[in-house]
Amino acid sequence: MSQLRYKIVFDGSLMPGSSLDEVKANLASLFKSDRARIDALFGRGPVAIKRDLEEVQAEQYLNVLQRAGARARKEPDLAAALSLVETDEEMAAKAEPAAQPQTSMSCPKCAHQQPTAAECAACGVIIERYLARQAATPQSSPIPQSSPAPAQAPTPYSPPKADIDPQAGQVGELKINSFKGRIGRMRYLAWSLALLFIFVAIMAGISAITLVAETLGSILLIGAVIGMLVISAQIGVQRLHDMGCSGWLWLLNLVPIISSVFWIVMLVVPGPAGSNRYGPPPPPNSLGVNLVAGIFLILLIGGLLMLFLSGFAMLAIFGGLFAELLNGN
Repeated sequence: MSQLRYKIVFDGSLMPGSSLDEVKANLASLFKSDRARIDALFGRGPVAIKRDLEEVQAEQYLNVLQRAGARARKEPDLAAALSLVETDEEMAAKAEPAAQPQTSMSCPKCAHQQPTAAECAACGVIIERYLARQAATPQSSPIPQSSPAPAQAPTPYSPPKADIDPQAGQVGELKINSFKGRIGRMRYLAWSLALLFIFVAIMAGISAITLVAETLGSILLIGAVIGMLVISAQIGVQRLHDMGCSGWLWLLNLVPIISSVFWIVMLVVPGPAGSNRYGPPPPPNSLGVNLVAGIFLILLIGGLLMLFLSGFAMLAIFGGLFAELLNGN
């Protein structure tokens, strides 16, 4: 027995607290459709906007549409449940042609319409022999076929055909201690800076313990370094997931020279606004995340600028010394 299929029916009703313009804009974004076709869904009664779905898929569509403000419902799709397998009655009808006499036929060679007969009145072909030859050599003389009906152009009154993202409107759960999930660029900077501050504070405490118990301090130091590397890898993997990349690429940070370039790539490349294969997008950045990320950027730019100036100063000093050596000679 085939599994029951479902369809999503929408009659223009809205969820409580939703405005008509807002719902239309949300549906146009979900279906990636123009506003005219979305407007046609309202005021015309029930319309099936998605058919032939499994029950789980139908529930996902309902959740997405309800979050968009559209009150839709799930109904059994009886048309999708129809079977093309012949029933016993149909097979019996074919076995007894006298019960359903055929009054006319079309010649398989010239397509001439005539009463049922063994021979075509127009071209004189013996139909049974002709069909036997066609079955033996199907490519020798193909049976003329009528031209396919032209595809109907979509109208503004037909429902949108594009699939919607079942995870649309959802945001991922934030877990800093996990290799799953997604985080954006600003949260990646904020979490990295927070992790650095925490590590510095832990190192200061371990240094104080080392003065009293050197062995215990060494054990705590090794544990702190390993813990920081693991959490740093988890943050980096979540940033790569947001970019749509495999988390194994984080290992490039261990390769000299490549690591510095790859780190910049992780800071620059944005993630998609919607969901990807690693889940829904991360939640919007809070004010604290933006502030901490801004501090990180200021420190980073300031450090790069000081490095550039110090390098320029050293170059000037060595240039002056080299000039004095040349003048001395």
